[in-house]
Amino acid sequence: MRVDEIVVVVVAAVLIAGIVWFFWIKKDLGVRAAATSSGYQEATILVKGGYNPSTIRVERGKPVRLTFRREETSPCSEQVVFDAFGKHKDLPQGQLVPIELMPDKPGEYEFTCSMGMLRGTLIVE
Repeated sequence: MRVDEIVVVVVAAVLIAGIVWFFWIKKDLGVRAAATSSGYQEATILVKGGYNPSTIRVERGKPVRLTFRREETSPCSEQVVFDAFGKHKDLPQGQLVPIELMPDKPGEYEFTCSMGMLRGTLIVE
C-alpha cells in the first residue's frame, strides 16, 4: 500500500469510530437538579425539537419540580407524560409549566410527549 492509501484508510476508520461512538455508545450523563431553599430539587427543561436537557438526575425521597418551557409549535410536544408517576401536563407554547413529583424508588423513569416521539429520562439515585 502507498502512503496516501494508508492515510485514507486511517481517516475512514477514525470517522467510522466517531460515528459509532456518537450514535450508539455515547451516554447522556444529564444534569443534576438543583436543590432549592424550598426543599425541592429543580430543573428547567426546554422543549424544542426534543427535551433539553433530556436527562435529569435527582435524589430519591426529596420532592422534584421540573419546569418545562415549550418553544415550538409541533403538536407532538403539546403535552409531557410521566407514566410511572401517573402525571401529565399540557405545555402551552412559551409558558413555564411546573410538574411536581416525589420519587421514592431509585431507577430510571422515562418522560415523553403524548405521541412518544420526544423522550427524556429522570434518573432517581
